Amino acid sequence: MVVGDGGRELSVAGGMLGRVLSVVLDLVLPQTCAGCGAKGARCCGRCLAELTARPARRLPRPRLPGTPDCWSASPYEGAVRKAIVAYKERGAVALAGVLAEALAFTALTAIGRTGAPWAARGFAVVPVPSGRASIGARGHDPVGRLAELAVRRLRMFGVPAVPWAALSQARRVVDQAGLSSPQRAANLAGSLRVALAAKGPPAASVLLVDDIVTTGATVVEAARALRAAGVSVPMAVTVAATRRRS
Repeated sequence: MVVGDGGRELSVAGGMLGRVLSVVLDLVLPQTCAGCGAKGARCCGRCLAELTARPARRLPRPRLPGTPDCWSASPYEGAVRKAIVAYKERGAVALAGVLAEALAFTALTAIGRTGAPWAARGFAVVPVPSGRASIGARGHDPVGRLAELAVRRLRMFGVPAVPWAALSQARRVVDQAGLSSPQRAANLAGSLRVALAAKGPPAASVLLVDDIVTTGATVVEAARALRAAGVSVPMAVTVAATRRRS
């Protein structure tokens, strides 16, 4: 068994190799839609419509204390679920643009429907961070990339958004699978912090982004860490949302 820093380096190298191979295969093999398997683009027109047709407020139930207003592009099901899994876990990095479009469109919809006076003054877009081990295994930072691309699209529409990769892991957490909402909250409590290397907040308000919201425990912890640094966190936007009752 390889342990220590050598094991971490092998994990990172393996993840990067997997990402490179995925990109090469995307270039040389016939494309199929990640959502439905149809030949053609990595996300066909029908699945793209499913991904972007239903932006809405989708708050976790029960709503944990400290949960910001939560909006998502779609429920976590069907083609949307398959596309997220393909991008996040199977190295389909070509889907980043499509998923970022869904994030940006959802953010625009949420800002428009709620009024959001904080948005007019400019805001920072902060991705919920993945752990170093996850980034190493996957070979990329899926949510960080989505946040960068979403900011570019928002700015194309004149929205005064700026990227701010502010958060980092303060400690390790156990696998969340199978945990109830209170258990997830306890598992994540105090697990995030504003990174020591991060510059001061570029704006007074933050829009959190993530791929999926389930119980809301992750966005609550991210919001807590950011609020402790003196910024407001009025809203979180995700690609998808799945409701889960404790």
